[in-house]
Amino acid sequence: MKKNNLVLIAFLLIGSSSIIAQSADEIIANYFENTGGKANWENLEALEYSGQLNMQGMMIPIIKIDTKSGKTMSRGDFQGQSFFQEVFDGETLWNTNQMTMAAEKSDAESTENFKKNLNDFPDPLLNYKEKGYTAELIGKETIEGTETFKIKLVKEPIMVDGVEADDVSYYYFDTENFVPIVMETEITSGPGKGMTVIAKYSDYQEVDGIFFAFSIKNGVKEMPGETEITIKDIKINPEIEDSIFAFPEKQ
Repeated sequence: MKKNNLVLIAFLLIGSSSIIAQSADEIIANYFENTGGKANWENLEALEYSGQLNMQGMMIPIIKIDTKSGKTMSRGDFQGQSFFQEVFDGETLWNTNQMTMAAEKSDAESTENFKKNLNDFPDPLLNYKEKGYTAELIGKETIEGTETFKIKLVKEPIMVDGVEADDVSYYYFDTENFVPIVMETEITSGPGKGMTVIAKYSDYQEVDGIFFAFSIKNGVKEMPGETEITIKDIKINPEIEDSIFAFPEKQ
């Protein structure tokens, strides 16, 4: 009898794990279906976002370009100057030094970690299994009055000071519309190591058949202060000149 009970318990545990895995897949599938359909997401080759960043009351015009090839650029314009963040031309990752306003190449470790995210366009959750990622439904959680499904996404490990570290994010999906309203990621290096960065998504709008969040608030968990990005326009598969990603050798 005891042996039979153990077999039954083991069977139930296996069945429970299968249900959780299927539920995570179902939530993610519903997300892409509700926001335009998986086929439309897979047909994306490039996205160009334009809007403004509200940083402590200062409104900074911004442009962000992401491509399926992995090339990416974020630019802000402030007081007649342009500054760049996470610009990648396929080999070199660079940013603008906020103190000197000069372009600086990132170190080798940061660049290699960035390259691991190149297949995340247009969304890390799209075909996540083919990327070698895993997704797990943790359960339900209420976020600012909204009931959500909490999903843990584990991507390929990154290197932090020469040591391999997990790359984990938590997505919170609205249980009614199956769209992410919050994403949490732990900072793994630098002064903020161990802190959790929170991105809040809202104001989903349709652009050529696909729904995108037009409001994104970023902050650190349990700390005051947020920056808000308000998207004004999104261009799907625009023509892009490769020169905008190039590191400016002459400054």
